[in-house]
Amino acid sequence: MTAATVALTPPAPARTGLTPGRVLRAEWIKFRSVRATLWSLPLTALAMVGLSVLQAWGISTLDTTDGFTAAGVVTGGTFFAQVVVAVLAILTITGEYSTGQIRSSVAAVPRRLPVLWSKAAIIAAAVVAVSVVGLALSWLAATPFLDRSGLELDLGSGETLRVLAGGALYLGAIALFAFGVGALLRHSAGALALVLGLLLVLENVFAALPFRFFEVISPFLPSTAGSRIMLDDAAIAERNAMTDGADLTAWQGYGVLLAWVALLLVTSAVLMRRRDA
Repeated sequence: MTAATVALTPPAPARTGLTPGRVLRAEWIKFRSVRATLWSLPLTALAMVGLSVLQAWGISTLDTTDGFTAAGVVTGGTFFAQVVVAVLAILTITGEYSTGQIRSSVAAVPRRLPVLWSKAAIIAAAVVAVSVVGLALSWLAATPFLDRSGLELDLGSGETLRVLAGGALYLGAIALFAFGVGALLRHSAGALALVLGLLLVLENVFAALPFRFFEVISPFLPSTAGSRIMLDDAAIAERNAMTDGADLTAWQGYGVLLAWVALLLVTSAVLMRRRDA
């Protein structure tokens, strides 16, 4: 008797190991499944549109439009939207610490830092994308009132394009700023208090105190510096004339905000490697 020999083709080896793409995909699944994402991103766009329309309507009732621009009206809602964006960014990282999910994340990704970078990339990309949609809707919704006021959005102007793009870039940077604070503190309430205090309280206090120290420091605070990218040249010149501090251009101010973001994220990365989950 002869034994039949059957040639068996070995199965293709399964792809194993972690890759940046897989970590990013896993973090994206977590991000879009969190309840905070479902309400905060639509609320961001709604805040941008609502405040822009209200401002445009208010201007249309005035006798003069001096000091107002169409681009400034369209981006006007970003100053409230930044609060919603900051809340979402903080909860994206602190929520994992409060629920203990971070232990599963770092167990699956022992190097840890890919988790941090993936979360940061996702929150920034999501906020910028929603901001672009919010700005487009703000333009459409505010246009009837802008036309009534004689304000026109000149898309052929580099300054106008910079102001409009600045709205999305500013909110994306604020999201990363808040995310960095959340990664440092690991506590939702504490991170929210610190971020909102910096963005809404401290900067106004510094601007109101007539002392040289505060005048020097004030232009380099996150929102004061970063928001310059959403101002036209005339508004920047007017702001510079009101203080004896540094005269930052639009892109220099935004660079200061990015420096804050880089400092927070690098510090968060170092501590994430050293601290227990």
